[in-house]
Amino acid sequence: MIRSLYRTSDGRIDTDLRPDGLAVALKDTDGLLWVDFSSESPDVCEPILRDTFGFHSLAVDDALEELHVPKVDDWGQYLYLTLHAVVFDQQDEDQDKPLDTLELDVFLGKNYLVTYQAQAIATVDRVWTACQRDERHLQRGAAYLLYKLADELVADYMPVIQEIDDAIDQIEDEVFSDPAPDVLKRLFTLKRALLRLRRIVAPQREVLSKMGRGDYYVIDAEYRVFFRDVYDHLVRLYDITDSLRDLVGSALDTYLSVVSNRMNEVMKVLTIIATIFIPLTFLAGVYGMNFQHMPELGWSWAYPVVWLVMLVVAALMVIYFRRRGWL
Repeated sequence: MIRSLYRTSDGRIDTDLRPDGLAVALKDTDGLLWVDFSSESPDVCEPILRDTFGFHSLAVDDALEELHVPKVDDWGQYLYLTLHAVVFDQQDEDQDKPLDTLELDVFLGKNYLVTYQAQAIATVDRVWTACQRDERHLQRGAAYLLYKLADELVADYMPVIQEIDDAIDQIEDEVFSDPAPDVLKRLFTLKRALLRLRRIVAPQREVLSKMGRGDYYVIDAEYRVFFRDVYDHLVRLYDITDSLRDLVGSALDTYLSVVSNRMNEVMKVLTIIATIFIPLTFLAGVYGMNFQHMPELGWSWAYPVVWLVMLVVAALMVIYFRRRGWL
C-alpha cells in the first residue's frame, strides 16, 4: 500500500497523490509531503524513490533491504534513517525469538518525509491518523513529524519493558514455590529477549544522539532539542534493560540454588537410608551364607533374635542421626 499526505503552502490537505502529483508537491518548498510505503513490493517502491524523489541508489537499496541496525546517513539534501519498533510475545512457539523487531526506513528532507515499512507498524498508523485529525502536526515541518514518529516508537518500548518486568516477577515467585524445568526455559527466553532489546536500544540511542547534536541541513536548530528528549528516553530504557538483565541473572542463580538445595535434601535422605541398611545388609549376608556348622542355624530363637538385633541397630542409627541434626 502506498499512501500520501500533503499539506500545501496555503494549508490545504490532499491525500493519495498520484506519482506526477508527488513531483509537484516536492516543488512546494513551503508545503509538507509524507509518503508511506507499507507492505509494498520493492519493485513498485524503487522507481518512485529513485526517480521521483531522486534518492541515491545505495540509500534506496538500504531502505528496501531489511535487517539493518538503527543508523543515520547524511546525504546532504536529505537524511536516511533506520529505526526499529519492537514486538514481544512470550507465549510464541518460536522461543528462540521471543522479541521481534520491525524495521522502519525513513527519508527526511526539508519539506518531505518518506517512510518504508516492509511489515505494517502500528506506531506509523497511529501517527498517520493523528496527522489527519489534527493538521497542527503537519504545520511544524518534516523534522517535527520525524520526531513524532521516533517518540512514538520509543514510547511503545515501555509496555514491552513492563511486560518483561511482570514476567520476571512471576517467575521469581515460581522459583520458590514450584521450580519446574519450564521456569528455567522461560528464564532463558526472557534473557534472550533482553539481550536482543539491548542490541536494538544501544544503536538507536546513538542515532537519536546524532540527530539531537549533529549539524544536519534538513534539521533546524530549534528541533534538535526534541530529538535530545527522545535520546534521554532511550538512555533510560537502556538502563532499565540492564537492570532487568541483572534481575533475570539473579532469578537464574536463585533457581539453580533452590534446585541444588532440593537435590541435596533428596541425596541426604537417600544417603541416610542407605547407611541404615548397610549393617542390616551385613547381618542378612552373614546369616544367608548357610554354612553347615553355623551354630545359630540350629537355634529355634535365631530368626526372631536376628530381627530384633536388626531393628535395634536401625533404631540406634536413627537416634544418632537425629541428635547430629542430619534428620
